[in-house]
Amino acid sequence: MPARRPPRTAPTTGRATRTAGAKPAPGDVDALTDAFLTASRLLVAVSARSISAVDESITVAQFRVLVVLDSRGPAKLTTLAGHLAVNPSTASRMVDRLVAAGLVDRETSPTSRRELVVGLTGQGAAVVRSVTRRRRAEITRIVTRMPVTSRRGLVRALRAFTEAGGEPPVDGGADVPWL
Repeated sequence: MPARRPPRTAPTTGRATRTAGAKPAPGDVDALTDAFLTASRLLVAVSARSISAVDESITVAQFRVLVVLDSRGPAKLTTLAGHLAVNPSTASRMVDRLVAAGLVDRETSPTSRRELVVGLTGQGAAVVRSVTRRRRAEITRIVTRMPVTSRRGLVRALRAFTEAGGEPPVDGGADVPWL
């Protein structure tokens, strides 16, 4: 088993006071990056469990295709590849598998016969809803175990993070009064 990397520590020069709008110190960025990496491991595990509970044949990457189509609507194959940050050939192979599973449809674009448009089927939309319900329930259980004081500011920070990453918000999220 590989050795675990020791946790990063704060600089020993003391805490610098920051003014509003100032760039974070490199140590702050490192600590935040480490926290997000750790949280992302947990979220990937939650996602994988939720996906396999609904359909064991769908991979996390294939589910991402379904989520992108669900949140952004039908797209040309090249546009879908861009949203996924993969090569069009990779997107095409994922779409092939999802078409075979009956989760997406692929049709010729109405504007160009040389382009394909990919969209969710009813079954694909149902899978996204079911997996999302399961993920929401598990994340809710985790969040309720957090102290209320730790939750303060978390919604705002996560919204800023996802916005910076270009991820559309999940519909149905309630506003949180303690922001």
